Amino acid sequence: MTTETPKKFPPQIKYIIGNEACERFSYYGMRAILVVYMTEYLKMASSDATSLYHFFVSACYLFPVLGAWISDRWWGKYRTIMILSMGYCLGHATLAAFDGKGGMYWGLLLISLGSGGIKPCVSAFVGDQFTAENKSLVSKVFDLFYFSVNFGSFFSTLLIPWMLPKFGPSWAFGLPGILMGIATLILWIGRAQYVNVPPTGGDGKAGFLTVLAYAVSHRAERKPGEELMSPARAKYSAEEVEGAQAVWGLLKLFSTVSIFWSLWDQYGSSWVIQAKMMDLRIFGFPVEAAQISAINPILVMLLIPACSMYLYPGFERLTGIKLTPLRRIGGGMALTAVAFLCAAAVQLLLNRGVKLSVSWQFVQYTVITVSEVMLSITGLEFAYTQAPRSMKSTIMSLWLLTIFAGNFLTAWVDKISLFPVESVAYYLFFTALMAAVTVIFVFCAMRYTVHDYLEKGDDGPPADLEPGVAADATTA
Repeated sequence: MTTETPKKFPPQIKYIIGNEACERFSYYGMRAILVVYMTEYLKMASSDATSLYHFFVSACYLFPVLGAWISDRWWGKYRTIMILSMGYCLGHATLAAFDGKGGMYWGLLLISLGSGGIKPCVSAFVGDQFTAENKSLVSKVFDLFYFSVNFGSFFSTLLIPWMLPKFGPSWAFGLPGILMGIATLILWIGRAQYVNVPPTGGDGKAGFLTVLAYAVSHRAERKPGEELMSPARAKYSAEEVEGAQAVWGLLKLFSTVSIFWSLWDQYGSSWVIQAKMMDLRIFGFPVEAAQISAINPILVMLLIPACSMYLYPGFERLTGIKLTPLRRIGGGMALTAVAFLCAAAVQLLLNRGVKLSVSWQFVQYTVITVSEVMLSITGLEFAYTQAPRSMKSTIMSLWLLTIFAGNFLTAWVDKISLFPVESVAYYLFFTALMAAVTVIFVFCAMRYTVHDYLEKGDDGPPADLEPGVAADATTA
């Protein structure tokens, strides 16, 4: 009788996780004080500050398209991360060194290029370190990956807003830059141990846009009942067409998720404005309005193990309903609408002159954090499992593009002043929008056929699962 050796994470994972924790400290620390810096130091109006905040966040999630393209076609993931990280550090240095709007605009541009460009590469890079022998650990490493994100953001969200009034913008923006430098150093230290999947640019394979353009231009050749990419089979290999088809299927599904991010990222903008209208004391201790968002990462770190070990299994035992990834995502979207309904109730009381402690925001933070754990972690893992090797960074960038679209919508709403940020109608608008899109997502998810594209050393056909049902955690 033989005892199977317990599977362990590849040793190089610690460098990628350490890099992610420090990079997220730098990003969320800078972002936590951005609205306060614009309104209190640059004297910008609340609507202008929140609009610019969301335009910046949307840019951070638009540049993943560029990072994924460079990575998949030319440089590979590791080289892309290292080069763009240097520009990322320069962006932090610009924010710290130059006061005023000019320095802020240039700093935010460099940070959005660096942060966005490395996003799809880092998340795909961590998955590349696994093989068929230890693929059962992929879901666990994405839990750990997301835990490190929130570990870094928790401490930065507490520390950096405290530093801003104490030491000024230079130090408050400078410390995140130092952490970004450390993040780059940590990744470089593990360089000899990484599994580096080569870029596909030199093998002549067609990418998603190339296959899509051909399929659309020859759509008259498509027979009834055939999928969109079918005409491309006349020119491109089965592997190229299959990869493009996988991207197209996820693009349709992910488009509905973008509204979640339109709401979720407001904890750093409209919820900060709301907190500034409240009594900023908790149990008698004064706090900064931007520090309240630290509730989110600490709750995430608690809820990740609680959900995977207790809440999800308990729900399945009680109801007999399997919580597949798509069902978790849909449930997370529904809870997001509930969180904004809570925020609307708080705003209603504030606008009627009721003096509320900022601790009342804990309710909306708790609800939206549960929704984040259900949607964001699941979506990150789900996106990776749906990607053939040659398209992994591309599909990961599509997941990040949903965040771009959501924040762009919020920036636009704030820019045209459709509703004042301090109004109840502002929160009710986003509540209704989220509820409507959740219904659309459920319909799309029921029609989606889930695949299993874990790295197996080649791009062979995936194991198709039944529509709307994702792989178990042991195979995803």
